[in-house]
Amino acid sequence: MTYHILIADPLSEEGIYPLRQADGLEITIATDLSKEDLLERIKGFDALLVRSQTQVTREVIEAASNLKIIGRAGVGVDNIDLDAATEHGIIVVNAPDGNTNSAAEHTIAMLTALARKIPQAFNSLKNGEWDRKSFIGVELKNKTLGVIGLGRIGAEVAARAKGQRMNVIAYDPFLTEEKAQKMGIGFGTVGDVLKAADFITIHTPLLKETRHLINEEAFAKMKDGVQIINCARGGIIDEDALYGAIVSGKVAGAALDVFEMEPFVDHPLLTLPEVIATPHLGASTVEAQESVAVDVSQDVVNFFKGEAVRNPVNLPSVSKEVMAKIAPFFDLAEKLGIFLSRMTDEAIEEVNIKYAGELANYDVRALTRNTVKGILKRNLGNHVNDVNAKFLAERFDIKVNEHKTTTGKGFLHLITAEIVTAKFTHRVAGTLLNGLGARIVKVDDYVVDVVPEGHLLFIKHKDQPGAIGRVGTLLAQKDINIATMQVGRSTVGGDAIMMLTIDNRVEQTEIEDLTELEDIYEVKAIDL
Repeated sequence: MTYHILIADPLSEEGIYPLRQADGLEITIATDLSKEDLLERIKGFDALLVRSQTQVTREVIEAASNLKIIGRAGVGVDNIDLDAATEHGIIVVNAPDGNTNSAAEHTIAMLTALARKIPQAFNSLKNGEWDRKSFIGVELKNKTLGVIGLGRIGAEVAARAKGQRMNVIAYDPFLTEEKAQKMGIGFGTVGDVLKAADFITIHTPLLKETRHLINEEAFAKMKDGVQIINCARGGIIDEDALYGAIVSGKVAGAALDVFEMEPFVDHPLLTLPEVIATPHLGASTVEAQESVAVDVSQDVVNFFKGEAVRNPVNLPSVSKEVMAKIAPFFDLAEKLGIFLSRMTDEAIEEVNIKYAGELANYDVRALTRNTVKGILKRNLGNHVNDVNAKFLAERFDIKVNEHKTTTGKGFLHLITAEIVTAKFTHRVAGTLLNGLGARIVKVDDYVVDVVPEGHLLFIKHKDQPGAIGRVGTLLAQKDINIATMQVGRSTVGGDAIMMLTIDNRVEQTEIEDLTELEDIYEVKAIDL
């Protein structure tokens, strides 16, 4: 059987070499198609390969009567309607690893240029000056590089920095002290990294938790004369705070490849001589562009050979029979994962998911992926999805185990999710109640009955008169209304919990105030 592939954006011949070599594939290259031309031509094709130019809208997908797979030669898939593709049983693949080396090299280039003031010295020469005294730099040897985010790119940067004989200290939510020792680098919290580093480089996704991660408070913790590199995402650094820190002399220099608003006509940071910048060039190399095309082409070949694809970004089709049984549990499974992710700031080593009752009779792997997605989403954001969740867990050395038992312990269906860290184990169980919807029915060893939605506060405290009242009084002072409350205890006068549903999202300062109350051990804010 011959499959027809349309390449709608420019890809190098080297990049599509896997397609050329495979049997049974017929390639058509037609770039710069108008919307109307694409809608007409797509009808006869089994696969579509694009970069960022072609917009693969719902209208295009609905016009593609034979389309089975869409390949995006790059990381982002913003130009592809994933919901429409999933609805029509079309798998979407991308190339998340193809630019790793390029981005890491660019970071090291920016680090070196920043330390030695290379762009400033070059501009001085271009202006006809021979000024050596103004551009005295610093050596990287024996300096400490702080790496915030030790994923693919961050780990590559750390390895290269060691080659420069730098000391490296890193923070990543999935990094354990044991892993750090194996890599030959230091291990610490974000605060530890900020305090210890002479240079700080950032390699995290842009999430709610990481937006303005580097702010005025963070700058205050850093060494005087620290230098900052951001080749990850604009918005992780508060640019106004960075401007102020440079003007005050707290920060000696900054190298930026990304900005909160791109593109821009001018930018205040670029008026400062201590700042060097590039226009988002981290992945802009010939090799990276070729690599992403090769990766996505190979996945298309694998798909038509009936083999597993390596980088899917949407949920593969599930049989209608199985989907009818498990679909009502998808939202609950993800929320159990989100809940667990907020129970600890330690690196997770193992995830155990147990299905009890009638769910044990079905293929629940899709639910497991959803739970793992919920767990990883806190730190990976939309980069993690139903399909790649288990793959990403394995990449971070997180074991995922699935268990089944037909014994429902009083429930028709019960999902229990558990995370294991080096020090603690946390678990949460949920079910669907006929006519009442989803419920969280157990947290660790405490029985509760909580609707998994909205803003929750999980509070551990000593079972003493007045503890609950003090919490309620403080929340009232903060103008935070309590909608529901669940309480539980292990023994009289021993450990106890409160589960509150509140009307407003609490801020970190409010959590800290609650923690300081008498008899309160721990406070976790969980937004579902």
